[in-house]
Amino acid sequence: MSTFRGTVAVVTGASSGIGEALSIALAREGARLLLAGRNAERLEMLAEHARDLSPGVETFAADLAEDGRVEALADRALAAFGGVDVLIHSIGLFLGGAFESPVDILDRQYWINTRVPYLLTQKLLPSLIARQGQVVFVNSSTGLHPARAGWVAYSASKHALRAIADGLRDEVNKKGVRVLTVFPGRTATPMQEEVHRYEGKDYDPERFLQPEDVAATVLNALALPRTAEVTDLQVRPMRG
Repeated sequence: MSTFRGTVAVVTGASSGIGEALSIALAREGARLLLAGRNAERLEMLAEHARDLSPGVETFAADLAEDGRVEALADRALAAFGGVDVLIHSIGLFLGGAFESPVDILDRQYWINTRVPYLLTQKLLPSLIARQGQVVFVNSSTGLHPARAGWVAYSASKHALRAIADGLRDEVNKKGVRVLTVFPGRTATPMQEEVHRYEGKDYDPERFLQPEDVAATVLNALALPRTAEVTDLQVRPMRG
């Protein structure tokens, strides 16, 4: 996929799971990368691997739960690479809880799952428009279905994220920017381990989608000719 050679991609949530898999997949295709995540040690290990594959890899280790850090990430992307071609939001937080749980459960998930992608896209949008780039929102199958008991706050943040992607697409398609939302089913990631702890179930990663499965699907969608656009992409475990 020479489509990505020399392009600049910013990936949040890059230090594990789907974000990590997407980072390596893009590096293999020759993309230059700015990898953002909270775990500095894991992020640097990922960057070392990616640097064996890609001509330019930078890292940004920070908790993006503050607006200033989101803005600093955007500034770093523009300063290091001069612009952005692909912006991938793989950052995510799951906190289960009944409706009567403290409202902080909603606030924290809204901030990470919804506000951070909104603000970062806003800051990088002029560059994405100038370069006719692409934006990817890694959502969840939860963002497509009615909320279940114990999942209300998480589902609300994901439904809001879907609305952001749809509204953004309606604004920027005519300016040459493609917007993709990915709705993965259960995927073998650290978040899925947390979900299983919350549900009180044994966790067997072999039963689920692998992060590399999602990454391969996303790259295929991003590599389509400009006469086409995938807007919503559902991927689920083959075993159901």
